[in-house]
Amino acid sequence: MLFNVPFIPDEGYVSFLGDRSGAFYAYHFSLYSDDVDDARYRFKRFETDQIISHLKALGRPKKYLLINNRVHHPGRYADTKGVLKRLEAMLAAGVLDGIVYADAYFLQALSDASHEVAAQLEAVPSVNFMIDDFEKAAALLDAISMTAFKLPEKLALDRSLNRRMEALSRMAVRCRRAFPALKLELLANEGCLYQCPFKMTHDAHISLVHMGMNVDTHAINRSLGCMRYLAENPQALFKSPFIRPEDMGHYQPYVDIIKICGRTLGPSFLKQVITAYLEKTFSGNLLDLMDALDWMAHRLHVDNAGLPSDFFSMVTTCTQRCDRCGRCTALYRSHCRGKDPMEKKGGASAARKPPLGRIRISGS
Repeated sequence: MLFNVPFIPDEGYVSFLGDRSGAFYAYHFSLYSDDVDDARYRFKRFETDQIISHLKALGRPKKYLLINNRVHHPGRYADTKGVLKRLEAMLAAGVLDGIVYADAYFLQALSDASHEVAAQLEAVPSVNFMIDDFEKAAALLDAISMTAFKLPEKLALDRSLNRRMEALSRMAVRCRRAFPALKLELLANEGCLYQCPFKMTHDAHISLVHMGMNVDTHAINRSLGCMRYLAENPQALFKSPFIRPEDMGHYQPYVDIIKICGRTLGPSFLKQVITAYLEKTFSGNLLDLMDALDWMAHRLHVDNAGLPSDFFSMVTTCTQRCDRCGRCTALYRSHCRGKDPMEKKGGASAARKPPLGRIRISGS
């Protein structure tokens, strides 16, 4: 299997990627631009020329621009000039193979505005379309075929399939039969809740930020959403549909690509995560590999190397009936410890009983 990893415009990180480029199928990236909205906050600004310069150094793996904002302001559908100008610049430089989208209205708007640009690019559905069965996949590919964009050469499947092996097998068989050239991809290290009930609204809140509204999604998650849930039920982290580096071999019969996420957490985080998945082993805190559980990693140590040899079997046969099962609680009690408040992420401290019941989070 190959990897789809984040690109961020950091010289040391670009060098790190270049040294390992043979392991990568693709890079995905943001333009950090006010007129190209993706599914994350814009904490920094970079000129498109800077991005292009770094991308040129990365060579052959495919390059996908993230335009995966869940909802665009309706006015954007009639004003795509800024986005198209940037797409044209990247195409002229030979550093763009496709776009990752989550708003099908915006995809159609881009196609209508410039058939010439669209015809040179793959339209890749975001993982946030939550494609967990063949019918969803076929419907999305059919919709793309109605635009000027090229069909995607890869398809990211829903995270839930990481834990539903029979469903993943059926999906792989049907996709390969119907679309034999299409590569299938799974997201490894997001660390979000299983079938997260907050996900769609969370994405919409980020879209509202891009529209100029003052929405503190972190505060909402902390007080009402996933962070509160996990703070009160930390053992539920084992229900998250992550893929451990040690377990990647179980997915090889079904998918071609493993996607790594965490582009907002910086180059040190990404180097550690990519190295762990390339080596297929990690001896540290499992939470140090997770994107959405970064806040939890500061307060809890999960001994990845010490997890039982049948861990994969345990989590992929979960009944989702927590009221009748004690697996996650047993794993939590035996393989987790609370961190000393002064302990830095990745450091060491004396073990102490894990705080089953509640983990204190900032502002709570």
